Amino acid sequence: MELIRLKQGEWIARKNDTVRCWYILQEGTVLQKFGEEQIKLPTNAIVGIFERDIYQCDYIAQTDCTLAEFICTGAKDIKTVLNGKEKLRSLFLKAAVEQRYQLLCLYTELESRTKNFHMFVETLYNDYLTFCSNYRVAGMPFPKMEHFNALELQHKAEAWEVSNSVSIVKRYMAEYLQLMSQDDGMTIGVIMEASAQMRRFAQGIGEMEAYLSYHKDIMLARGQNCLFKLFYELAGKALGEGKDISSIIKDMNLMLKVAAKIKLYDAQLLSYYQEVCEGLEHRMNIGEEAFAVLSQDTVAEVDVCTEDCLNMILEYAGYEEEDIDAIRIMLQEYHDLPDMTSKEDHAYKLRRKVSSVFYDIYYRVFMRSVRGNDTLNPVILMFLNFGFVDTMFTGEENAASLYELATHLDVCASEHVFTIYRWLKCVYDGTKPTSKNELDMDYAEYLADMKKNGKLTEDQVKRELQNPEKRVDFEIHNMFMTVNKITYGRITSFCPVLCEKDLIGSLEKMLVTAEKIEMQLNEIRKTDYSVFYREVIYAGSDRGIQCDRIMQEVLPDIILMPNAGARGIMWQETSSKRSNTPARFMFPLFTTVDLRDLMLEVVGAFRWEICRKVQGVHWNDVRDKSLTAEYCSYLQFYKKNRDLSAEAKEKVKNMLIRTKNNYREVFVRDYVNWILFESKGSFRLNKVSRDILVRYCPFAKAIRMELKTNPIYQASIKRFEAENNQKMQKCQVVYAKYEKEGGVITPELKENLLFYQM
Repeated sequence: MELIRLKQGEWIARKNDTVRCWYILQEGTVLQKFGEEQIKLPTNAIVGIFERDIYQCDYIAQTDCTLAEFICTGAKDIKTVLNGKEKLRSLFLKAAVEQRYQLLCLYTELESRTKNFHMFVETLYNDYLTFCSNYRVAGMPFPKMEHFNALELQHKAEAWEVSNSVSIVKRYMAEYLQLMSQDDGMTIGVIMEASAQMRRFAQGIGEMEAYLSYHKDIMLARGQNCLFKLFYELAGKALGEGKDISSIIKDMNLMLKVAAKIKLYDAQLLSYYQEVCEGLEHRMNIGEEAFAVLSQDTVAEVDVCTEDCLNMILEYAGYEEEDIDAIRIMLQEYHDLPDMTSKEDHAYKLRRKVSSVFYDIYYRVFMRSVRGNDTLNPVILMFLNFGFVDTMFTGEENAASLYELATHLDVCASEHVFTIYRWLKCVYDGTKPTSKNELDMDYAEYLADMKKNGKLTEDQVKRELQNPEKRVDFEIHNMFMTVNKITYGRITSFCPVLCEKDLIGSLEKMLVTAEKIEMQLNEIRKTDYSVFYREVIYAGSDRGIQCDRIMQEVLPDIILMPNAGARGIMWQETSSKRSNTPARFMFPLFTTVDLRDLMLEVVGAFRWEICRKVQGVHWNDVRDKSLTAEYCSYLQFYKKNRDLSAEAKEKVKNMLIRTKNNYREVFVRDYVNWILFESKGSFRLNKVSRDILVRYCPFAKAIRMELKTNPIYQASIKRFEAENNQKMQKCQVVYAKYEKEGGVITPELKENLLFYQM
């Protein structure tokens, strides 16, 4: 085991990182973070004990720490680590049992908090309706309650698991550890069982955190309607009529007490609303002053069913009255078409006209939104993120659902997942480079080409490069407009205005969230572990180590297009000429097709294109061995290949006919079968394609171990592992020499070595 020393605040592992090691905490404490919730891991805890393939949590050193690192991918590695080490065996057992108990404590606390939150909000709303009836006051519309249901956990802890864990830790810990440490089978069984249970509990914790985070604004919120505001306005109306409002104030105070207890809201918000309550209780200037204070900080909820959303968007965009009328007439004409997807000439031309105007509106609205500091109206957010224009296109029910979603756009955001609006803001700010156009040029290359053709001077190029508005304009016209159409899936009938005809299911189910994206991406990474690894130039090579290139994992950026579509696309294999920049995948924000299938096809296309980029002009030259070169050779000469049966050759022929001789498409179909079926030992590929994929898209170690016993895979996997071991041994020799000469193995170098051990 290798010792690692970390300073307070340093990261041990991040959520969605590939699991390479477990760590025994020898000194200090570590924070295991699940979003807002966290657990303190004490000395002798094992960091990563329940993680498998992909980390589910962040692990951060709370104090200065010393950790013992060891490779662990399953029961076999645990057995090797514990072999002949009695003290270590007891430590592992105790850590597994105690950490399971810690997780269950957090799980049960969150479960209670989640159930109580739902019940309390339902009770409050019923009280509100009762008060409205008793005071004979019309209640305010509150559509959020229509979408507020109890959480149905997908990953549950059973009652017997809780009681079993409590009994062991609180009553029989010493006896249990003594019994279970007597035999390797029992020891490893307990550790693996606890690990699997903890993995499920952690997933349940994630579900509950997401539920509470998504729905917390229903009770207390700034900038939007909430239950507290409903009660407050009711109190104002009732007091104006000289009625007793003590019952209303009692519920409002109770709301604040519960809000403080469930730890969902910041202290500033609670303090603010507490002052509002005190103002009511003292009955000081209730009718105007106190109400005005609350209203300054709260945006009245728009009823999208009655609001003229189109007019709101066009006025925000800065159009004159005459232009607003012309756009309204055009959109009404489009809406009134007997068939908006018609291929007739008139309908086709009208869709093109609407599309052109839509993107002009989008640019205007976007530019105003980034220039000002005002909180955006949800209708404007609906337009920018969903392509929503008016209720006449989406229908009232869908519009209400979109309005609710617009206040929770964080569910579609993570480090690598962006809505189109958030992405364009990154381009505007310069934190993300522009995408490439259909001629494979980004903004800088496009300007260089304009200069070369004499259309721009050098000074103009410099100014244009620094102009954020020009960057956004380039991104909209050269990526957004094209990709929005492609991800929709039906190019000839595409129109960027979101319509009810495309929203054929529940919006909640159709919505592509960051969590769904990451889950599907991680499922592929668990099988094809090397999919996002690249050979990159090692930045520390000038310090004496002879290792110019190392393997590094670079996860893709994923942009969600504002449409209800049925196709994903791999737009760029890297963000720039540098090989360690993220790829760019695009998906529709709403989809009725299986996201898993879309993701597999996109990742398969990425596998092909990243190889082409790395290989350059030799991408199809079989003398320079690579995935694309060998696949091209296989498909080009399959008729003469003696390793293929007559039946296999016929299948290849039919596949080439169906894909119109597109070799990439053939590979993508094989890749999908490789991940879905071949990884489980269900044969879909022929001998030649399987052999290529074993070497260039290898399965994770655990899967290889299972498949290696099968004669069909045996030779290919053994050859791959032999080649991999040679690279690993070469790496170890170089590292040993480097350390002997006083060098330090950096995290990048360690990741490179661990890559060959996976």
